[in-house]
Order: sequence, then structure tokens, then C-alpha cells
Amino acid sequence: MQKHQLKTPYFMINEDKLIENLEKAKLLKDISGAKLVLALKCFSTWGVFDIIKPYLDGTTSSGPYEVKLGHETFGGETHAYSVGYSEDDVREVADICDKMIFNSQSQLAAYRHIVEGKASLGLRLNPGVSYAGQDLANPARKFSRLGVQVDHIDASVIDSIDGVMFHMNCENKDVDAFVALLDAISSQFGAYLDRLDWVSLGGGVFFTWPGYDIEKLGTALKAFAEKHAVQVYLEPGEAIITKTTDLVVTVVDIVENQIKTAIVDSATEAHRLDTLIYNEPASVLEASEQGTHQYVIGSCSCLAGDQFCVANFDQPLEIGQKLHILDSAGYTMVKLNWFNGLKMPSVYCERSNGDIQKLNEFGYQDFKRSLSQWSVE
Repeated sequence: MQKHQLKTPYFMINEDKLIENLEKAKLLKDISGAKLVLALKCFSTWGVFDIIKPYLDGTTSSGPYEVKLGHETFGGETHAYSVGYSEDDVREVADICDKMIFNSQSQLAAYRHIVEGKASLGLRLNPGVSYAGQDLANPARKFSRLGVQVDHIDASVIDSIDGVMFHMNCENKDVDAFVALLDAISSQFGAYLDRLDWVSLGGGVFFTWPGYDIEKLGTALKAFAEKHAVQVYLEPGEAIITKTTDLVVTVVDIVENQIKTAIVDSATEAHRLDTLIYNEPASVLEASEQGTHQYVIGSCSCLAGDQFCVANFDQPLEIGQKLHILDSAGYTMVKLNWFNGLKMPSVYCERSNGDIQKLNEFGYQDFKRSLSQWSVE
């Protein structure tokens, strides 16, 4: 299968780029002694788990289907967490997870009897400090529902669990900022941590970003683990798959209303939702900062403000031209939807040997089935 034969839109995962990130993860593990579990809420494309599994220790989840997927397709340790479990959820996954982390002391009290003897029990704590670029993604935002604040902890609960989870970072590329958060946690919760077996420090630590001081991060994690005599976990998502995947689209029309808009056969609302939610423009491989031809890269959805970005190009764009929307793995494929009945992007992986492997493709019947399965007579 040749790239020029592939019909857009499609995602192309690059195995070599993925391995480059995973080698950094391995280095961090070697330095720190921490274990790393893949955050499936960010990336669940299990067709490439064969590449990731040798480097990581398992998966972590935010809902029961992710727990099942991690258990069935990844193996290793399977961590289960949810902001709000139902009893059915807990019973569904208690036998297949290694750690079950509850968001509140009330949920822990309600369902621990189902889990005890099957999985290690954990509780999410909210440190009240965080690193996040937008309030929408800030776990320690005002009135946060995520985890137990320090002044609400029932000290007796700590002796009845095995570990705790903190999640207080979002795309944190600053190792010094992370170390400061780590020190704050140690100071604020240290007396509790000393009584536990493990501590998960969540995700959002961008240790694969170019120039990130992995050795400094690893040394800090090791010191933290030794100080409190705990096994430390990180839950990387985007750090593992950042810069590995393009969303490839085709220009299907060019319109002009004071500025030229190149309409492509994809949409942020359907295929790259976080671009819309966080108002963070996408980047295009073919664009050029010095280019004199400016275009809005607009989607083919009916949402008036649905666009990928504004970009400059060295040459005018042409109908039929392919564009590569960069860094399109994290929080994309897990958020795909059928808005406007648009064609769902296929998913491919370019293997290290040059082969193009098809991981998934979708058609009209998938769209139809997602809306109704049975007719009412």
C-alpha cells in the first residue's frame, strides 16, 4: 500500500517517532525507578500497542470500557479510575484491574467491599496546586470535583488503602515547575504518603518535549519515592504520542471573503475536537512562516467557526492538494464523532520498515449503526 493511494481523511502514525518518545520514557524509568502506565483517555489506538508495550508497565483508565481495553489488549498493570463509579461499573472491572482508585471517600466507602481481595485500593487526592494553561483543564481549579482536598481527608481512611493518586499537570513542559509541585505534595501530604505503598502522580508531564531535562525529573522522582518509601507511577498520555501522528486531509474547495479559505475534507468538531474546545490552532506541515499566501484552513462542517488554523504558504494552494495537520494523536481518535455525517478518518501506521499498516477504516454502515440498531414496529 502506497501513501499516494490512500483516501483522505486519515491518520498516519509513525512508528519511528513513537519509538523516539518511548526511548525517552525508558530513560526516565531507568533514572527514577518509577513505573509508567499509558493514559487511555488520551490515546487508545490498540493497533499500535505492540510498539508501546515493551516500554511501559500497563494502562490507566477513566471509565470501564478503557479498563477492559487495557486489560485485553495491553496487559501489564491495569489501573481503574473514574470520577464517578456506579456499582455496576465497579463490579464490571473489579476482577480485571490491579488498582482501583476512587475519586471520593464516599465512593470508596460504598464500594470497597466489592474490590477488597481483588485489587489494590486507592484514593484520588487534590493537592490544591497545579500547572495548567487553561482553567478548563486545571484539576485544582476553584470548586474542583476531582479528588479529596487535604482538609477533608479522614486520616483513618489512609490506613485502609494502599495508595493515592494526584493529577495536577496539563502539558507541563517546565521541569522546575513540576519539582515545585512535587515538593508541595511532599510537604502537605507527607505524613499520609509515609503510610502507603504507592503514589501515582498522574499525567500531563511533557518529558518528551524537545530539550526537557529528563535526568532532573528522574532524580526528583527517585528522591520522592525514597523519602516516602513508595512506588511512584506516572500516567503519560500525550508525552508518549506527541509529534507522532498527522491527520492528512485534502483541499476540496477555495473560497474568498476578504481572506481566502481552503476547505478541507475534515472538521475539528468531528475529527480534532480539542482544537475547537481549547481554541488552540493546529499546525500544518506544508505551511511556511515566511510564505506570502495566507489561508484559513477551514473544515467542511456546517459550524460557522469550525477551522483548523490560519496559515501562510510559499505557493498558492490548489484544489486536490493534500495537507498534513501535525500532532494529531492525543485526544483526537478517542474523541471522533459523526457530526454532519462526515467520513470518519481511517487510521494507518507507517512501520519502521516502510510498510503502511491499516489499523481501521469506517464506512456508512458504521455511521448508521451508531445512531440506531433496531427499528421500532
